[in-house]
Amino acid sequence: MIDSFLDSWDLFQFMYLSGWLLAFLLSLSGVLVVARDQIFIGVAVSQASTLGIALGLRLITGLGLSSVAGFHPDAFLSLMAVVFAVLAALLTARGQTIGHESHEALTGWVFLCAASVAILLVAHSPHGLEEVQRLLSSSLIGATALDVWLFGGLSFVTILVVVSFRRQVLLFALDPSMMTAVGMCGGLWTLGAAAWLGLLVGVSMRVSGLLYTFGNLVLPALIAKNLCHDVTTVFWLAPSFAVGVSVIGFVLANHFDFPPAQMTVALLSLALAATWARGHWRDRVVSEAPQA
Repeated sequence: MIDSFLDSWDLFQFMYLSGWLLAFLLSLSGVLVVARDQIFIGVAVSQASTLGIALGLRLITGLGLSSVAGFHPDAFLSLMAVVFAVLAALLTARGQTIGHESHEALTGWVFLCAASVAILLVAHSPHGLEEVQRLLSSSLIGATALDVWLFGGLSFVTILVVVSFRRQVLLFALDPSMMTAVGMCGGLWTLGAAAWLGLLVGVSMRVSGLLYTFGNLVLPALIAKNLCHDVTTVFWLAPSFAVGVSVIGFVLANHFDFPPAQMTVALLSLALAATWARGHWRDRVVSEAPQA
């Protein structure tokens, strides 16, 4: 099994490296998403990124942009993905509500609107519909050396910010009221975190698709949260678990000829179910233990 995986390295090395870097990057950032109980925002932002790509495909076809000298379709679609993801993240991360609707209702609206409109935009374009379906199903094939460098750079910046501002990051994740009391600008931190989340989701969607992006954003952090109660530990345990499972998932996918993204997310889902079972068993043992 390992020998077969190593034999495929020359052909799929950029896919493997991009997938592992994305697992690390998204899971590290996902700790904040899970800690602030904003899991649904992650999938809404991912879906909004798909809408940006669908609109970009429609503009390329409708305006004939592909025939313009110096125009790069992939770069344009990546930009559209990032822009829509950032806009959705900023919109759903706001503490205020629109009208009499709740924050959850706004997030749900972003997801449903983006999901439906994205398909409508490319419904009559076979190539566009195929691209959107690929994003929804997730496929890491097509990653390049540039993607590896991009995700590596974003990972380095994310680590640098978390380490340099670890006290502020912990307060932002756990105690917004204390954050305000010590003089931190809560609104600015919320907007900054939302914009960074949108950027990460936007750049990852073009390579990994919705399933792998959203899966690595929330599942490793949920697993780490169930295994330990110290958020500082969760910050290193979640990305460690994400990368470890993605390596195993890629090896198994190569051996059994399965899609690596789906294999990895399935393993993460099973691991999360195992932590739930562990917690249920532990609570049951405690409740049945004789009282002193």
